Amino acid sequence: MELSNKSVVVLDYGFGNVRSAERALAHVGAQVEITRDYDKAMAADGLLVPGVGAFAACMKGLRAARGDWIVGRRLSGGRPVMGICVGMQILFGRGIEHGVEAEGLDEWPGTVEPLRAPVVPHMGWNTVKAPGDSQLFAGLDEGERYYFVHSYAVRTWKLEVTNPHIPAPKVTWSTHGEPFVAAVENGPLWATQFHPEKSGDAGARLLRNWLDTL
Repeated sequence: MELSNKSVVVLDYGFGNVRSAERALAHVGAQVEITRDYDKAMAADGLLVPGVGAFAACMKGLRAARGDWIVGRRLSGGRPVMGICVGMQILFGRGIEHGVEAEGLDEWPGTVEPLRAPVVPHMGWNTVKAPGDSQLFAGLDEGERYYFVHSYAVRTWKLEVTNPHIPAPKVTWSTHGEPFVAAVENGPLWATQFHPEKSGDAGARLLRNWLDTL
C-alpha cells in the first residue's frame, strides 16, 4: 500500500508485539517507528501502545520508559493515542490479577478483573457490538470477527459525561461468558481489547480507520 503522510510511533517499553504492530500499520500505509524516545513519541501523528502480559508488569515497564508521562502529555494536547490489549487495560484506573491490585493510568475509571467464563483465557475469534456512529468500526460489518487473547477485562463502563458540549465516549462490547469492554473511542484516546494486527482484513481496516483520523 502507498505510504500516507501520517507518522506513528509504536511505543517500545518491553511489553507488546511491537513488530507485528509495526507490520500491520505499515501495511495500511503508516510511516512507523518503534521507539521509546520521548521527542519522537511526542512528535508523531499517532502513538500506539501495545501490551502483552500482566497488568502490573506492563505498568512498571511503561513507567520505566516514561510512557505514562508521554501518554498523559499527548492526551493533554489532544494528540491521538491508541492502546491494544493490555495497552488498553492500563488506561483504566486499576487492575487486579491473582489478588494483587495495581494502579493504571486512570484515563478512564474502572477495574480490569478476571473474566468469569467457563473457558479462560478467551483465545480466538469473536464478534463485537459497536455503536452505529463508531469511527473505529466504520465500513466493517456487524458480523466481523476479531482476534482476542486475554484472561482479564473491564466488565462495566463507569465514565459518565454530563457536559452536553463534550461527546460521550463510544464503547464497543463483546461477550465471553459475560459482556466486557472490547473497544473505546474517547476523543483522541482509542483502544481495543482484541488485536487488530492479528485480525486479518477486518483488523487492517480498523487500523486504517484510526490512521485516517490522525
